[in-house]
Amino acid sequence: MTTQAHDLAARFGPALDTRWASLDASAQDFGHLVRATPLGVLRPGSAAEIKDVLEFAGPRGIAVSVRGGGHSMYGQGQAGDGIVLDLRGMRRIGPVTDRQVTVQAGALWREVLAATLPHGLTPPVLTDYLGASVGGVLSAGGLGGATHRHGLVADQVLELEVVTGAGDHRVCSPDRDPALWGAVLAGLGQCAVIVAATLRLAPAPDRVRRHCLYYTDLTRYLADQRMLAEEQRFGHLEGQARPADGQGWQYMIEAVVPYDGPCPPDDGALLAGLGHDPAALETEDLDYPQFAHRVDTDEEILTATGEWLHPHPWLNLLLPHDSAESVVRAVLADPAFQDLRDTGLVLLYPLLSARLRAPLFTRPPGQVPYLFALLRTAAPGSPETAAAMVAANRAAYELARSRGAVAYPVNALPMSDADWRDHYGSRWSALADAKRRHDPCLVLARGHGLRF
Repeated sequence: MTTQAHDLAARFGPALDTRWASLDASAQDFGHLVRATPLGVLRPGSAAEIKDVLEFAGPRGIAVSVRGGGHSMYGQGQAGDGIVLDLRGMRRIGPVTDRQVTVQAGALWREVLAATLPHGLTPPVLTDYLGASVGGVLSAGGLGGATHRHGLVADQVLELEVVTGAGDHRVCSPDRDPALWGAVLAGLGQCAVIVAATLRLAPAPDRVRRHCLYYTDLTRYLADQRMLAEEQRFGHLEGQARPADGQGWQYMIEAVVPYDGPCPPDDGALLAGLGHDPAALETEDLDYPQFAHRVDTDEEILTATGEWLHPHPWLNLLLPHDSAESVVRAVLADPAFQDLRDTGLVLLYPLLSARLRAPLFTRPPGQVPYLFALLRTAAPGSPETAAAMVAANRAAYELARSRGAVAYPVNALPMSDADWRDHYGSRWSALADAKRRHDPCLVLARGHGLRF
């Protein structure tokens, strides 16, 4: 037993889970690409317990990571030879009052929605996948189909309860300790552990009308996506690139409008001036909960087939409008991404930079960036194949970065010190100052690979 392991066992006793099954589960994540075994797993039930852990770990230099839904891609939530704080026991939600709700960081977004919908309310922005934890999404920023209207998921937070890396239990908001507030939201867990968040809520619609609009012309597709984002015609706006016959691609805009009562929206006005193929238009009406949970069925199918547990070398990029077309064409034509035609999913949809308010959230230049997400699955038991896919991610990142793009940092993508400094640019010094102030022993979230 190492000295650190002995110290942890002596300090936390039976509360420190060192069973092989627990260590093995915490040594990996949804990406199944990086493995880092901790010394132990702790399952706090309060901010006081988290404070206790950090006050102990900091002076001893013991790495501490936070695990909620476990959906990081490349070891970001792991703590090799350190402590994993499993927050799944901290999932309290509510009560719902005054169009807001306070939720603990270990709660999943599907649990938040289940608590707010009976009150006729919903978070204004939801990620597509509701199985992620509140704390994890807020640490990354959080993107979804309503981001072009309302901003990041993190931009809907009214107040945060956190414990800093130094063990300080704090409450912060835009008006109360705003510097800490700005360092935590979309801050990749570098300065503090999110304990709870008070979220803004909005009225939930009864139903939505979902249009799928198909294009063969990428230029027109991107132009229409930009127009729809700027005009705010739809409450939800996403899109995909899908394989077409031969080696080509077609493009689909998912445009969703909420409505209440028996009268559906005016489709003619909503779709006016768009260049999609009208013969291929797909339209359906869904209850709002059914729409919000639309990805659940995919998860159930992939879990049943076992693919949910396969390696996921995903790449998420934010492309500036001016170079989006050239990057998309180049990457989709790259033989290294040929597997996207068979088993992958390609997301391609616009955001509005003015709506993205979290200070540390990095976006490319221009008013309308596009999320370009390459979501693929590697065969299990073939580390060489997975490594080649990660290398392809790196090459695509380099190409996109040369044309003004940035990473949305929830990727299977190795990042060097220089990469991170370039990523944050003029904000690097502010992040480094916040890190030294709030996590002076540099124990939090080492899995992201930032070096200060």
